[in-house]
Amino acid sequence: MWRNSLSFSSKLLTSSNPIIPKSTFVFSAISPPSYGFDRSLSLSHSQFYSTTSTSTPPTDAALKLGFPKLDKFRFAVSAAAIDLARHYGRCYWELSKARLSMLVVATSGAGYVLGSGNAIDYVGLCCTCAGTMMVAASANSLNQVFEINNDAKMKRTRHRPLPSGRITIPHAVSWASSVGAAGTALLVCQANALAAGLGVSNLFLYAFVYTPLKQIHPVNTWVGAVVGAIPPLLGLIALEFVNSDHFEHTQSECLNMWVAASGQVSLNGMILPAALYFWQIPHFMALAYLCRNDYAAGGFRMFSLADASGERTALVALRNCLYLIPLGYLAYDWGITSGWFCLESTLLALAIGGTAFSFYLNRTTKNARRMFHASLLYLPVFMSGLLFHRVSDNEQLLGEENSERIGHHLSSSVQEIEIVNPQKKAKHADAYAEARPPVAYASVPPFPFLPAPTYPLVH
Repeated sequence: MWRNSLSFSSKLLTSSNPIIPKSTFVFSAISPPSYGFDRSLSLSHSQFYSTTSTSTPPTDAALKLGFPKLDKFRFAVSAAAIDLARHYGRCYWELSKARLSMLVVATSGAGYVLGSGNAIDYVGLCCTCAGTMMVAASANSLNQVFEINNDAKMKRTRHRPLPSGRITIPHAVSWASSVGAAGTALLVCQANALAAGLGVSNLFLYAFVYTPLKQIHPVNTWVGAVVGAIPPLLGLIALEFVNSDHFEHTQSECLNMWVAASGQVSLNGMILPAALYFWQIPHFMALAYLCRNDYAAGGFRMFSLADASGERTALVALRNCLYLIPLGYLAYDWGITSGWFCLESTLLALAIGGTAFSFYLNRTTKNARRMFHASLLYLPVFMSGLLFHRVSDNEQLLGEENSERIGHHLSSSVQEIEIVNPQKKAKHADAYAEARPPVAYASVPPFPFLPAPTYPLVH
């Protein structure tokens, strides 16, 4: 009877407290009846509260079991350090306008690859892109330092690190100065001094010319387009062919390169900068039209503010889209790319030009946003096609050899004709010399702009 009542009480307690382990009641069953149940109950409660109130055993027990001693102060310090690093990392990311800086790096890297020919120095490419990224981050940070009051008035920019107070102005200036100096030093050491000087000049043009000009005159858009067109030239100038240990080119190959050892850029190297310059105008015009109220509240004198109807803004965007059309043909005609790029570039220019023409006919926010999205799509596709369809140095040399052969055959045929009939040639030369008076020599340099007088030939 006692055993039945004890087993029933243990079952009842087990069903009402499922958390209590069964080993407790096995211990209670074999204990004396006078204190077995109370002892099991007190033991079960002590085990329950010991498992729920604290998750760490006593210090002596922890050391005996081999668990490390947890230092709450160190844990709090490490957590605070992680939060602080995350906070400033986010602030630096926004100050640098990282996505815009990455676009600048992409254009600089494209210029480097296009000027490299068959042999690409990937270490130099990475160093050039890293230096360009640092200089661009410095310029964007200084831009926000100078425009902190204007950004605080605009909905689009009021949550930036400086207007929102997440970072102080001295801290932002220190960040911009340090990252700019590091990027310039990297370009000097791994590229050349001319590329570093061009990067510093672009930083100065963006931070100290374009930024204050935004509050003075609408011509700031065209100055900003010049700033955006310089990074491909920086990538081109970053190439060095002086070090023969890395690159071995013949004289004809060096003539075909865009960048010589002196850092001079030929006309072929202007295709990508020209595309960037003309592309930025419709891109900025669409953005200025979409954010014209915000720009007016911030005190920025954009081109769209003086154009209430938006007709002039759309016309400027359309005109610069048309300037993009012949770039593909010029790249093919100058031997930079194959004929496929000529077709692709023309179709791209017509596509973005179509959105600009639609915006010109119907100046709505929807059409302006469509032109803006088309501009975002145009640039990466254009640069990808330019890199994919670029003509290698071997193909350029083959084309030059063919042209030299054709020229040699033509000159030899002309010489044969002259040898066949020398008497007729001498008679014609004497007649021409008698017929041309000395005044005709005024048409040769240094006066090439004067018209050459014509006289009838005496036969």
